[in-house]
Amino acid sequence: MKVVLQNLTKIFPSRNKKDKNSEVVAVNDFNLEIPDGKLIGLLGPSGCGKSTTLYMISGLQVPTRGKIFFGEDDVTKLAPENRGIGLVFQNYALYPHMTVQQNILFPLQNLKGDQRLSKEEMLRRANEVAKLVQIDEYMQRKPAELSGGQQQRVAIARALVKMPRVLLLDEPLSNLDARLRLQTREEIRRIQRDTGITTIFVTHDQEEAMSISDYIVVMKLGVIMQTGKPQWVYDDPANLFVAKFLGAPPINLFAGKVEGGKLFIGEEDVLDVDGVEDQEVYVGIRPEGFILSEEGRLTCSVSGVDVMGRDVSVVSKNEHSINAVIRSIIASEDAGRIEDDTVKFNLKPHKVYIFNKETEKRVYFGEQVAAHEVMLQKMKEEGQDYVTHTGPLPREADDKPKEKKEPPKTGWQKVAAFFKMIFRKIKGLFKKKEKVAEETPTETLEEAAPAEAETPVEETVATPIETPVEEVAATPAEEVPLEEEPVGEQTEEAPTMPETEEAENTPESED
Repeated sequence: MKVVLQNLTKIFPSRNKKDKNSEVVAVNDFNLEIPDGKLIGLLGPSGCGKSTTLYMISGLQVPTRGKIFFGEDDVTKLAPENRGIGLVFQNYALYPHMTVQQNILFPLQNLKGDQRLSKEEMLRRANEVAKLVQIDEYMQRKPAELSGGQQQRVAIARALVKMPRVLLLDEPLSNLDARLRLQTREEIRRIQRDTGITTIFVTHDQEEAMSISDYIVVMKLGVIMQTGKPQWVYDDPANLFVAKFLGAPPINLFAGKVEGGKLFIGEEDVLDVDGVEDQEVYVGIRPEGFILSEEGRLTCSVSGVDVMGRDVSVVSKNEHSINAVIRSIIASEDAGRIEDDTVKFNLKPHKVYIFNKETEKRVYFGEQVAAHEVMLQKMKEEGQDYVTHTGPLPREADDKPKEKKEPPKTGWQKVAAFFKMIFRKIKGLFKKKEKVAEETPTETLEEAAPAEAETPVEETVATPIETPVEEVAATPAEEVPLEEEPVGEQTEEAPTMPETEEAENTPESED
Protein backbone atom coordinates (compact mmCIF):
# COMPACT_ATOMS: atom_id res chain seq x y z
CA MET A 1 0.00 0.00 0.00
CA LYS A 2 1.49 3.31 -1.11
CA VAL A 3 1.30 6.08 1.49
CA VAL A 4 1.33 9.73 0.42
CA LEU A 5 1.65 12.67 2.82
CA GLN A 6 0.78 16.07 1.37
CA ASN A 7 1.71 19.29 3.20
CA LEU A 8 1.16 17.51 6.51
CA THR A 9 1.33 19.96 9.41
CA LYS A 10 0.66 19.57 13.12
CA ILE A 11 0.55 22.59 15.42
CA PHE A 12 -0.09 22.19 19.13
CA PRO A 13 -1.85 25.31 20.47
CA SER A 14 -0.38 27.45 23.19
CA ARG A 15 -1.66 26.95 26.71
CA ASN A 16 -1.50 30.69 27.14
CA LYS A 17 -4.45 32.02 25.14
CA LYS A 18 -3.04 35.56 25.19
CA ASP A 19 0.30 34.50 23.69
CA LYS A 20 -0.29 32.77 20.38
CA ASN A 21 3.39 32.98 19.46
CA SER A 22 4.20 30.10 21.81
CA GLU A 23 2.46 27.53 19.59
CA VAL A 24 4.50 24.38 18.96
CA VAL A 25 4.90 23.37 15.32
CA ALA A 26 5.65 19.67 15.68
CA VAL A 27 5.45 18.83 11.97
CA ASN A 28 5.85 21.54 9.33
CA ASP A 29 4.69 21.12 5.70
CA PHE A 30 5.71 17.46 5.47
CA ASN A 31 5.64 16.00 1.92
CA LEU A 32 6.58 12.37 1.37
CA GLU A 33 5.64 9.39 -0.81
CA ILE A 34 6.26 5.95 0.69
CA PRO A 35 6.38 3.19 -1.96
CA ASP A 36 4.29 0.07 -1.68
CA GLY A 37 5.93 -2.81 0.19
CA LYS A 38 8.94 -0.81 1.44
CA LEU A 39 10.28 -0.27 4.95
CA ILE A 40 10.84 3.43 5.61
CA GLY A 41 12.75 4.70 8.63
CA LEU A 42 11.77 8.06 10.16
CA LEU A 43 15.00 9.12 11.81
CA GLY A 44 15.85 12.11 13.96
CA PRO A 45 16.64 13.35 17.46
CA SER A 46 14.08 13.59 20.22
CA GLY A 47 11.50 16.29 19.50
CA CYS A 48 11.93 16.27 15.70
CA GLY A 49 8.29 15.25 15.07
CA LYS A 50 8.79 11.67 13.87
CA SER A 51 6.37 10.07 16.38
CA THR A 52 3.80 12.83 15.78
CA THR A 53 3.98 12.05 12.05
CA LEU A 54 3.43 8.37 12.80
CA TYR A 55 0.41 9.11 15.01
CA MET A 56 -1.14 11.29 12.31
CA ILE A 57 -0.75 8.43 9.83
CA SER A 58 -2.39 6.07 12.32
CA GLY A 59 -5.23 8.51 13.09
CA LEU A 60 -4.38 9.00 16.77
CA GLN A 61 -3.46 12.63 16.01
CA VAL A 62 -5.53 14.93 13.80
CA PRO A 63 -3.46 17.03 11.34
CA THR A 64 -3.76 20.81 11.53
CA ARG A 65 -3.30 20.97 7.77
CA GLY A 66 -2.54 18.59 4.94
CA LYS A 67 -3.79 15.22 3.71
CA ILE A 68 -2.95 11.53 4.10
CA PHE A 69 -3.56 9.00 1.33
CA PHE A 70 -3.45 5.20 1.50
CA GLY A 71 -3.24 4.37 -2.17
CA GLU A 72 -5.99 6.48 -3.74
CA ASP A 73 -8.05 6.71 -0.54
CA ASP A 74 -8.02 9.92 1.47
CA VAL A 75 -7.88 8.73 5.09
CA THR A 76 -7.16 12.10 6.71
CA LYS A 77 -10.46 12.18 8.59
CA LEU A 78 -10.97 8.43 8.86
CA ALA A 79 -11.10 6.83 12.33
CA PRO A 80 -8.03 4.74 13.30
CA GLU A 81 -9.96 1.46 13.40
CA ASN A 82 -11.11 2.00 9.81
CA ARG A 83 -7.71 2.77 8.29
CA GLY A 84 -6.41 -0.78 8.22
CA ILE A 85 -3.22 -0.09 10.17
CA GLY A 86 -1.24 -2.17 12.64
CA LEU A 87 0.49 -0.17 15.37
CA VAL A 88 3.29 -1.41 17.63
CA PHE A 89 4.06 0.84 20.60
CA GLN A 90 7.37 1.40 22.31
CA ASN A 91 6.25 -0.25 25.57
CA TYR A 92 4.57 -3.29 23.87
CA ALA A 93 1.15 -2.54 25.54
CA LEU A 94 0.32 -6.22 26.13
CA TYR A 95 -2.54 -7.28 28.42
CA PRO A 96 -0.80 -8.90 31.42
CA HIS A 97 -3.77 -11.06 32.48
CA MET A 98 -4.11 -12.63 29.01
CA THR A 99 -2.04 -15.38 27.45
CA VAL A 100 -0.01 -14.85 24.29
CA GLN A 101 -2.78 -16.44 22.24
CA GLN A 102 -5.45 -14.23 23.81
CA ASN A 103 -3.34 -11.10 23.19
CA ILE A 104 -2.97 -11.99 19.51
CA LEU A 105 -6.68 -12.86 19.13
CA PHE A 106 -7.89 -9.68 20.82
CA PRO A 107 -7.98 -7.44 17.67
CA LEU A 108 -9.87 -10.11 15.74
CA GLN A 109 -12.44 -10.56 18.49
CA ASN A 110 -13.32 -6.87 18.27
CA LEU A 111 -14.15 -6.95 14.55
CA LYS A 112 -17.81 -6.22 13.81
CA GLY A 113 -20.28 -6.66 10.99
CA ASP A 114 -19.03 -8.17 7.74
CA GLN A 115 -15.47 -8.24 9.06
CA ARG A 116 -16.40 -10.61 11.88
CA LEU A 117 -14.54 -13.95 11.61
CA SER A 118 -15.40 -17.41 12.84
CA LYS A 119 -13.56 -18.83 15.82
CA GLU A 120 -11.73 -21.35 13.63
CA GLU A 121 -10.54 -18.62 11.25
CA MET A 122 -9.30 -16.46 14.13
CA LEU A 123 -7.32 -19.36 15.61
CA ARG A 124 -5.82 -20.16 12.19
CA ARG A 125 -4.63 -16.57 11.72
CA ALA A 126 -3.23 -16.39 15.24
CA ASN A 127 -1.21 -19.59 14.73
CA GLU A 128 0.12 -18.36 11.38
CA VAL A 129 1.45 -15.07 12.68
CA ALA A 130 2.81 -16.80 15.80
CA LYS A 131 4.88 -19.08 13.57
CA LEU A 132 5.93 -16.09 11.47
CA VAL A 133 7.38 -14.28 14.49
CA GLN A 134 8.58 -17.58 16.04
CA ILE A 135 6.56 -17.54 19.26
CA ASP A 136 4.21 -20.46 18.50
CA GLU A 137 5.76 -22.42 21.41
CA TYR A 138 4.68 -19.79 23.96
CA MET A 139 1.00 -19.40 23.09
CA GLN A 140 -0.22 -20.39 26.56
CA ARG A 141 2.23 -18.24 28.49
CA LYS A 142 1.51 -14.79 29.88
CA PRO A 143 3.63 -11.71 29.07
CA ALA A 144 5.37 -11.76 32.47
CA GLU A 145 6.78 -15.20 31.61
CA LEU A 146 8.45 -13.93 28.41
CA SER A 147 11.68 -12.07 27.73
CA GLY A 148 11.67 -8.54 26.32
CA GLY A 149 12.35 -9.75 22.78
CA GLN A 150 9.56 -12.33 22.98
CA GLN A 151 7.10 -9.70 24.25
CA GLN A 152 8.05 -7.50 21.32
CA ARG A 153 7.31 -10.35 18.94
CA VAL A 154 3.90 -10.81 20.55
CA ALA A 155 3.16 -7.12 19.99
CA ILE A 156 4.19 -7.42 16.33
CA ALA A 157 2.07 -10.56 15.91
CA ARG A 158 -0.94 -8.79 17.37
CA ALA A 159 -0.45 -5.95 14.86
CA LEU A 160 -0.02 -8.36 11.92
CA VAL A 161 -2.94 -10.66 12.67
CA LYS A 162 -5.40 -8.09 11.27
CA MET A 163 -3.55 -8.18 7.95
CA PRO A 164 -3.06 -4.40 7.97
CA ARG A 165 -2.45 -2.31 4.89
CA VAL A 166 0.28 -0.36 6.72
CA LEU A 167 2.41 -1.46 9.70
CA LEU A 168 3.59 1.33 12.05
CA LEU A 169 6.41 0.76 14.54
CA ASP A 170 7.09 3.44 17.17
CA GLU A 171 10.65 2.86 18.47
CA PRO A 172 9.96 -0.83 19.17
CA LEU A 173 13.53 -1.70 20.17
CA SER A 174 14.39 1.03 22.65
CA ASN A 175 13.56 -1.13 25.71
CA LEU A 176 15.82 -4.03 24.69
CA ASP A 177 19.47 -4.65 25.50
CA ALA A 178 22.09 -4.32 22.77
CA ARG A 179 22.31 -8.00 21.75
CA LEU A 180 18.55 -8.54 21.83
CA ARG A 181 18.03 -5.31 19.90
CA LEU A 182 20.28 -6.57 17.12
CA GLN A 183 18.42 -9.88 16.96
CA THR A 184 14.95 -8.30 17.04
CA ARG A 185 15.64 -5.75 14.30
CA GLU A 186 16.77 -8.58 12.04
CA GLU A 187 13.49 -10.35 12.82
CA ILE A 188 11.51 -7.20 11.97
CA ARG A 189 13.30 -6.97 8.64
CA ARG A 190 12.62 -10.63 7.89
CA ILE A 191 8.92 -10.34 8.83
CA GLN A 192 8.51 -7.25 6.66
CA ARG A 193 10.05 -8.96 3.65
CA ASP A 194 7.94 -12.11 4.15
CA THR A 195 4.68 -10.18 4.45
CA GLY A 196 5.42 -7.38 1.96
CA ILE A 197 3.49 -4.91 4.12
CA THR A 198 4.40 -1.23 3.80
CA THR A 199 6.14 -0.46 7.08
CA ILE A 200 7.07 2.84 8.73
CA PHE A 201 9.70 2.47 11.43
CA VAL A 202 10.36 5.35 13.86
CA THR A 203 13.69 5.50 15.66
CA HIS A 204 16.33 7.90 16.98
CA ASP A 205 19.09 5.29 16.52
CA GLN A 206 20.77 5.90 13.18
CA GLU A 207 22.37 2.44 13.24
CA GLU A 208 18.95 0.77 13.48
CA ALA A 209 17.48 2.87 10.69
CA MET A 210 20.42 2.34 8.36
CA SER A 211 20.57 -1.43 8.94
CA ILE A 212 16.94 -2.39 8.17
CA SER A 213 15.38 0.48 6.16
CA ASP A 214 14.96 0.60 2.39
CA TYR A 215 14.84 4.39 2.66
CA ILE A 216 15.41 6.77 5.53
CA VAL A 217 13.88 10.17 6.20
CA VAL A 218 16.11 12.38 8.36
CA MET A 219 14.05 14.95 10.29
CA LYS A 220 14.81 18.01 12.40
CA LEU A 221 12.29 20.24 14.18
CA GLY A 222 9.37 18.98 12.10
CA VAL A 223 10.90 19.28 8.62
CA ILE A 224 12.61 16.80 6.28
CA MET A 225 16.35 17.33 6.08
CA GLN A 226 17.04 14.59 3.52
CA THR A 227 15.64 11.34 2.14
CA GLY A 228 17.24 8.45 0.29
CA LYS A 229 18.84 5.05 0.72
CA PRO A 230 20.80 4.86 3.98
CA GLN A 231 24.21 4.51 2.31
CA TRP A 232 23.47 7.33 -0.15
CA VAL A 233 22.50 9.71 2.64
CA TYR A 234 25.60 8.73 4.62
CA ASP A 235 27.95 9.23 1.65
CA ASP A 236 26.23 12.36 0.30
CA PRO A 237 24.82 14.48 3.18
CA ALA A 238 22.91 17.54 2.00
CA ASN A 239 23.75 19.74 5.00
CA LEU A 240 25.75 19.88 8.19
CA PHE A 241 22.98 18.46 10.39
CA VAL A 242 22.67 15.25 8.33
CA ALA A 243 26.45 14.83 8.29
CA LYS A 244 26.63 15.17 12.07
CA PHE A 245 23.64 12.94 12.80
CA LEU A 246 24.69 9.94 10.70
CA GLY A 247 27.81 7.98 11.45
CA ALA A 248 29.43 6.10 14.33
CA PRO A 249 31.96 7.30 15.35
CA PRO A 250 30.57 10.73 14.45
CA ILE A 251 32.07 12.91 11.74
CA ASN A 252 35.05 15.09 12.69
CA LEU A 253 34.34 18.81 12.27
CA PHE A 254 36.82 21.66 11.78
CA ALA A 255 36.61 25.41 11.24
CA GLY A 256 38.23 26.17 7.89
CA LYS A 257 38.29 28.42 4.87
CA VAL A 258 38.66 28.20 1.09
CA GLU A 259 41.21 30.46 -0.56
CA GLY A 260 42.50 30.23 -4.11
CA GLY A 261 41.04 26.78 -4.74
CA LYS A 262 42.60 25.28 -1.63
CA LEU A 263 41.01 24.17 1.62
CA PHE A 264 42.71 25.43 4.77
CA ILE A 265 42.36 24.20 8.34
CA GLY A 266 44.21 26.83 10.30
CA GLU A 267 47.34 27.63 8.31
CA GLU A 268 47.61 24.15 6.78
CA ASP A 269 46.60 23.55 3.16
CA VAL A 270 44.88 20.15 3.53
CA LEU A 271 43.10 19.62 0.18
CA ASP A 272 42.68 21.02 -3.34
CA VAL A 273 39.12 22.20 -4.01
CA ASP A 274 39.19 23.75 -7.47
CA GLY A 275 36.09 25.70 -8.48
CA VAL A 276 34.97 26.57 -4.96
CA GLU A 277 34.59 30.27 -4.15
CA ASP A 278 36.62 31.77 -1.33
CA GLN A 279 34.58 31.58 1.87
CA GLU A 280 34.50 30.56 5.52
CA VAL A 281 33.43 26.91 5.82
CA TYR A 282 32.91 23.99 8.14
CA VAL A 283 35.00 20.97 7.18
CA GLY A 284 33.61 17.51 7.93
CA ILE A 285 35.90 14.46 7.70
CA ARG A 286 34.59 10.94 8.22
CA PRO A 287 36.72 8.82 10.60
CA GLU A 288 37.63 6.51 7.71
CA GLY A 289 38.72 9.48 5.56
CA PHE A 290 42.23 9.79 7.09
CA ILE A 291 45.40 8.35 5.53
CA LEU A 292 48.41 8.10 7.83
CA SER A 293 51.45 9.63 6.10
CA GLU A 294 54.74 11.17 7.17
CA GLU A 295 54.19 13.88 4.57
CA GLY A 296 50.55 14.44 5.47
CA ARG A 297 49.02 17.88 5.08
CA LEU A 298 47.02 17.84 8.34
CA THR A 299 48.91 17.74 11.63
CA CYS A 300 47.35 16.56 14.90
CA SER A 301 48.65 15.83 18.40
CA VAL A 302 48.11 12.22 19.50
CA SER A 303 46.08 11.58 22.65
CA GLY A 304 45.78 7.80 22.43
CA VAL A 305 45.32 4.74 20.23
CA ASP A 306 42.28 2.44 20.59
CA VAL A 307 42.57 -1.05 19.11
CA MET A 308 39.27 -2.32 17.67
CA GLY A 309 40.26 -5.68 16.16
CA ARG A 310 41.06 -5.29 12.50
CA ASP A 311 40.99 -1.49 12.74
CA VAL A 312 42.69 1.04 14.99
CA SER A 313 41.18 4.34 16.13
CA VAL A 314 43.68 7.13 16.60
CA VAL A 315 42.47 9.71 19.11
CA SER A 316 44.06 13.11 18.48
CA LYS A 317 43.47 16.84 18.86
CA ASN A 318 43.74 19.94 16.70
CA GLU A 319 43.25 23.52 17.83
CA HIS A 320 40.83 24.15 14.94
CA SER A 321 38.69 21.08 15.66
CA ILE A 322 35.09 21.68 16.73
CA ASN A 323 34.87 18.21 18.28
CA ALA A 324 36.51 17.60 21.64
CA VAL A 325 38.72 14.93 20.04
CA ILE A 326 39.42 13.68 16.51
CA ARG A 327 38.86 9.99 15.78
CA SER A 328 40.70 8.57 12.78
CA ILE A 329 40.23 4.92 11.76
CA ILE A 330 43.31 3.37 10.17
CA ALA A 331 44.38 -0.20 9.38
CA SER A 332 45.82 -2.15 12.31
CA GLU A 333 49.15 -2.69 10.51
CA ASP A 334 49.66 1.08 10.39
CA ALA A 335 49.36 1.50 14.17
CA GLY A 336 53.08 0.69 14.66
CA ARG A 337 54.01 3.72 12.61
CA ILE A 338 52.72 6.09 15.29
CA GLU A 339 55.75 6.81 17.47
CA ASP A 340 55.75 10.56 18.16
CA ASP A 341 53.31 12.83 19.98
CA THR A 342 52.21 14.27 16.64
CA VAL A 343 50.74 12.53 13.63
CA LYS A 344 50.15 13.65 10.04
CA PHE A 345 47.32 12.69 7.73
CA ASN A 346 46.36 13.04 4.12
CA LEU A 347 42.64 13.11 3.38
CA LYS A 348 40.38 11.07 1.07
CA PRO A 349 38.51 13.66 -1.06
CA HIS A 350 35.24 11.64 -1.18
CA LYS A 351 35.18 11.49 2.63
CA VAL A 352 35.68 15.23 3.09
CA TYR A 353 32.59 17.47 3.10
CA ILE A 354 32.51 21.28 2.97
CA PHE A 355 29.58 23.28 4.35
CA ASN A 356 28.96 26.99 4.05
CA LYS A 357 29.47 28.57 7.46
CA GLU A 358 26.34 30.75 7.30
CA THR A 359 23.78 28.48 5.63
CA GLU A 360 25.33 25.09 6.62
CA LYS A 361 24.47 23.84 3.10
CA ARG A 362 26.77 21.43 1.31
CA VAL A 363 29.40 22.81 -1.07
CA TYR A 364 30.35 20.21 -3.72
CA PHE A 365 33.78 20.10 -5.32
CA GLY A 366 35.80 17.89 -7.66
CA GLU A 367 34.44 14.38 -8.24
CA GLN A 368 31.69 14.94 -5.66
CA VAL A 369 29.66 16.88 -8.23
CA ALA A 370 29.52 13.91 -10.63
CA ALA A 371 28.85 11.43 -7.81
CA HIS A 372 25.90 13.52 -6.66
CA GLU A 373 24.40 13.55 -10.16
CA VAL A 374 24.73 9.76 -10.40
CA MET A 375 22.88 9.33 -7.11
CA LEU A 376 20.03 11.58 -8.28
CA GLN A 377 19.72 9.56 -11.48
CA LYS A 378 19.54 6.26 -9.57
CA MET A 379 16.83 7.60 -7.27
CA LYS A 380 14.83 8.74 -10.28
CA GLU A 381 15.11 5.32 -11.89
CA GLU A 382 13.79 3.71 -8.71
CA GLY A 383 10.85 6.08 -8.61
CA GLN A 384 12.13 8.02 -5.61
CA ASP A 385 12.26 11.78 -5.31
CA TYR A 386 15.31 13.40 -3.79
CA VAL A 387 13.85 15.46 -0.94
CA THR A 388 15.94 17.93 1.00
CA HIS A 389 15.20 21.12 2.91
CA THR A 390 15.57 24.09 0.55
CA GLY A 391 14.82 27.03 2.87
CA PRO A 392 16.75 28.26 5.91
CA LEU A 393 17.76 25.43 8.19
CA PRO A 394 15.74 25.24 11.40
CA ARG A 395 18.00 25.99 14.33
CA GLU A 396 17.95 23.96 17.50
CA ALA A 397 15.34 25.08 20.02
CA ASP A 398 18.00 25.49 22.72
CA ASP A 399 20.03 27.93 20.58
CA LYS A 400 17.51 30.70 21.14
CA PRO A 401 17.19 32.03 24.70
CA LYS A 402 13.62 31.95 25.91
CA GLU A 403 12.11 34.53 28.20
CA LYS A 404 10.58 33.06 31.30
CA LYS A 405 6.93 33.98 31.43
CA GLU A 406 4.74 33.53 34.45
CA PRO A 407 1.65 31.38 33.85
CA PRO A 408 -1.66 33.27 33.70
CA LYS A 409 -3.42 33.70 37.06
CA THR A 410 -6.82 32.19 37.77
CA GLY A 411 -9.75 34.16 39.22
CA TRP A 412 -9.03 33.11 42.82
CA GLN A 413 -5.33 33.89 42.39
CA LYS A 414 -6.22 37.40 41.17
CA VAL A 415 -8.48 37.98 44.21
CA ALA A 416 -5.77 36.69 46.57
CA ALA A 417 -3.19 38.94 44.91
CA PHE A 418 -5.52 41.95 45.31
CA PHE A 419 -5.99 41.38 49.06
CA LYS A 420 -2.27 40.81 49.51
CA MET A 421 -1.63 44.17 47.89
CA ILE A 422 -4.15 45.90 50.21
CA PHE A 423 -2.62 44.20 53.24
CA ARG A 424 0.87 45.34 52.25
CA LYS A 425 -0.33 48.93 51.86
CA ILE A 426 -2.08 48.94 55.28
CA LYS A 427 0.93 47.38 56.91
CA GLY A 428 3.11 50.04 55.32
CA LEU A 429 0.91 52.84 56.71
CA PHE A 430 1.15 51.42 60.25
CA LYS A 431 4.90 51.15 59.99
CA LYS A 432 5.04 54.75 58.79
CA LYS A 433 2.96 55.95 61.76
CA GLU A 434 5.12 54.01 64.24
CA LYS A 435 8.21 55.57 62.74
CA VAL A 436 6.72 59.07 63.04
CA ALA A 437 5.73 58.40 66.68
CA GLU A 438 9.27 57.30 67.52
CA GLU A 439 10.76 60.43 65.97
CA THR A 440 8.21 62.95 67.44
CA PRO A 441 9.59 63.43 71.07
CA THR A 442 13.05 64.37 69.87
CA GLU A 443 11.77 66.80 67.31
CA THR A 444 9.23 68.47 69.62
CA LEU A 445 11.79 69.00 72.37
CA GLU A 446 14.15 70.69 69.95
CA GLU A 447 11.35 72.91 68.68
CA ALA A 448 9.84 73.58 72.10
CA ALA A 449 12.45 76.09 73.32
CA PRO A 450 11.98 78.70 70.59
CA ALA A 451 8.23 78.12 70.62
CA GLU A 452 7.93 79.02 74.33
CA ALA A 453 9.59 82.37 73.76
CA GLU A 454 7.06 83.32 71.17
CA THR A 455 4.00 81.98 73.04
CA PRO A 456 1.88 84.51 75.03
CA VAL A 457 2.46 84.49 78.78
CA GLU A 458 -1.17 83.74 79.58
CA GLU A 459 -1.01 80.40 77.81
CA THR A 460 2.30 79.29 79.32
CA VAL A 461 1.23 80.13 82.86
CA ALA A 462 -2.27 78.71 82.75
CA THR A 463 -1.22 75.19 81.86
CA PRO A 464 1.10 74.24 84.77
CA ILE A 465 -0.84 76.12 87.49
CA GLU A 466 -4.43 74.88 87.32
CA THR A 467 -3.78 71.25 88.24
CA PRO A 468 -0.37 71.10 90.01
CA VAL A 469 -1.23 73.86 92.52
CA GLU A 470 -4.15 71.88 93.92
CA GLU A 471 -2.09 68.70 94.14
CA VAL A 472 0.84 70.42 95.83
CA ALA A 473 -1.46 72.11 98.35
CA ALA A 474 -3.52 68.99 99.10
CA THR A 475 -0.71 66.54 99.44
CA PRO A 476 1.18 68.11 102.37
CA ALA A 477 -2.05 68.80 104.25
CA GLU A 478 -3.22 65.17 104.16
CA GLU A 479 0.01 63.16 104.17
CA VAL A 480 2.12 65.04 106.73
CA PRO A 481 0.21 63.95 109.86
CA LEU A 482 0.23 60.31 108.77
CA GLU A 483 3.96 60.09 107.96
CA GLU A 484 4.88 62.62 110.63
CA GLU A 485 7.11 64.57 108.29
CA PRO A 486 8.80 67.68 109.71
CA VAL A 487 7.28 71.04 109.10
CA GLY A 488 10.53 72.33 107.62
CA GLU A 489 9.86 70.51 104.41
CA GLN A 490 6.55 72.34 103.97
CA THR A 491 8.25 75.72 104.47
CA GLU A 492 10.72 74.80 101.73
CA GLU A 493 7.91 74.14 99.24
CA ALA A 494 5.83 77.14 100.31
CA PRO A 495 7.93 79.80 98.58
CA THR A 496 7.07 78.29 95.22
CA MET A 497 3.43 79.27 95.67
CA PRO A 498 3.96 82.99 96.05
CA GLU A 499 6.34 83.00 93.12
CA THR A 500 3.68 81.36 91.04
CA GLU A 501 1.02 83.74 92.23
CA GLU A 502 3.29 86.67 91.51
CA ALA A 503 3.94 85.33 88.09
CA GLU A 504 0.20 84.96 87.64
CA ASN A 505 -0.50 88.51 88.81
CA THR A 506 2.31 90.11 86.88
CA PRO A 507 0.53 90.49 83.59
CA GLU A 508 -2.55 91.85 85.28
CA SER A 509 -0.56 94.64 86.99
CA GLU A 510 1.07 95.49 83.68
CA ASP A 511 -2.33 95.70 82.05
